[in-house]
Amino acid sequence: MPRDEMYSSSGSEASNEQDWLNDSNDEDGEQETLQVISLCDDQIFPDAASMLAYCKDKYLLDFLAIRNRLQLDFHGTVKLINFIRQRVHEAYPVPAEITEEHLQDDALLKPFLEDDALILCLDDLPEPPASSTEAEQAAVAGLSSEDLVKRNAELQRELDTLAQQFNRYRLAVQQTLDTRWAEGDAEATTDGPSNSNKAAVQDASSDPAKPDNDYSESYFASYARNEIHETMLKDHVRTDAYRDFVYQNKHLFEGKVVLDIGCGTGILSMFCAKAGAKQVIAVDKSEIVNKAREIIFDNGLDGNIVCLSGRIEEVTLPVKEVDIIISEWMGYCLLYEAMLNSVLWARDKYLKPDGLLVPSHANMWISPITNPGYFPDEYITDHVDFWRDVYGFDMKAMQANIYDDVRVDVLPPDCLGASPCAFEMLDLHTVKTEDLVFDRPWKTTLSGESKCVYGFLLWFDMFFAPSRHDTTVGDAMTAEEWSAGGPQRTAFTTGPFGHPTHWKQGVVINKDYAEDSQAVAPRSELHGTVSFTIPESYTRGLNIGITWEIPDKKSKKTETWMLH
Repeated sequence: MPRDEMYSSSGSEASNEQDWLNDSNDEDGEQETLQVISLCDDQIFPDAASMLAYCKDKYLLDFLAIRNRLQLDFHGTVKLINFIRQRVHEAYPVPAEITEEHLQDDALLKPFLEDDALILCLDDLPEPPASSTEAEQAAVAGLSSEDLVKRNAELQRELDTLAQQFNRYRLAVQQTLDTRWAEGDAEATTDGPSNSNKAAVQDASSDPAKPDNDYSESYFASYARNEIHETMLKDHVRTDAYRDFVYQNKHLFEGKVVLDIGCGTGILSMFCAKAGAKQVIAVDKSEIVNKAREIIFDNGLDGNIVCLSGRIEEVTLPVKEVDIIISEWMGYCLLYEAMLNSVLWARDKYLKPDGLLVPSHANMWISPITNPGYFPDEYITDHVDFWRDVYGFDMKAMQANIYDDVRVDVLPPDCLGASPCAFEMLDLHTVKTEDLVFDRPWKTTLSGESKCVYGFLLWFDMFFAPSRHDTTVGDAMTAEEWSAGGPQRTAFTTGPFGHPTHWKQGVVINKDYAEDSQAVAPRSELHGTVSFTIPESYTRGLNIGITWEIPDKKSKKTETWMLH
């Protein structure tokens, strides 16, 4: 909403309008009964005076101040009414400052509401005050330097007060819209959600995209703190990739409706708005969404971005479908946190048939750790043997089950002793939720220096294809290979051959690496399977199972690690 609405141009103007607001209520017996619908919500009033007073008191929308500031005539005032009603109806934020440019379209002369009683009452509104510019200039000219300093201080205090009032208004309106959309009580329109959304929300509890345990609440709460967002934003591999794709493909975003799932601080939403998106709907269950609203407003993008608080499966969007879904959903080993489930749910419900997912593809990789110089000499010493002597105290009790968990760490590429193997490729436009639980084969050839399988390293690559029909991303293609195809190709890796990211890599240690049975012959083929399953105790976690065979030993080894 405009900041200028809250200014009082002069004492006489304020008195004139207040007298009208008070006196008009005394004439009810002389006027035909009207039903004037509020500009800001669905409340109905018997006259324009009480409605405008209500909007001014509750929403800080001073309609008369806007009209007077823009010096609108009858037709301009009609346009202003229809402009505000249209923005509120379509769930778009009213601009921070309404200007003449907003009212240039002659289509705004057509009443947004049939028989709009407010338009019928325009002749009853108080006349705009006469311009006082010349008088003000003359008064200022007669002030001394000391008086000017005092006057400037007074104006600054008024401005600070108005800014605080506007912030309160902005939060009040956004909370009202959140409540209205979450309840799903609005009637279906050509631009709004269908009445079937209620049923969809009710069914969400049984959907795999909606975990039903208490861990989800702590999961969302963890994203309300600054530290995690600082870490992600400072991950330049991650953030630069999203920025580069959006800015290098502005033609894909211009004039489009974009859904940002798990918006966090709103950085991806702001990229999209800057690229020309008509509307960006930013959704987040975490309390960080309140900070996102403020950030978006502070950057002047509140006219293009609307924030919704809640799970994507539960909120009601102000549109039936979107052109693009953008989300940074990836977790450790790609699928940890199960956020992809929510993205796929939203894809099936809201994305247009020819819509785009950003990013578009993911490849998952595995490679055996065989370098004895690094593992176990360095890694085991630092992370396992460490507990044997901690400042002179024996803490080996901490070593219990130490090999059962997936460790999240950054390892150097020379710890590997074989070529990486891509064991799963996800096309995000077509993959289904049930595909995220799988058992896939893999194989590789060990290097000439490999003598033992100490464990395995897992990571993923992300691809940003500009079309859902792009066929250039291969099943075993690395991010580096695909990016080399041209400057417009955006991709990144979380693996050991690239710059470290906050996802790091998944490290799983072979519990029996010290046994002779785990010895391998150099240049031999190693093959097996990789499985990803979901633990019943924590549906946002992962159980990662790896099976491998050592041909010379004719033995098969199977282990499972937890990422909870």
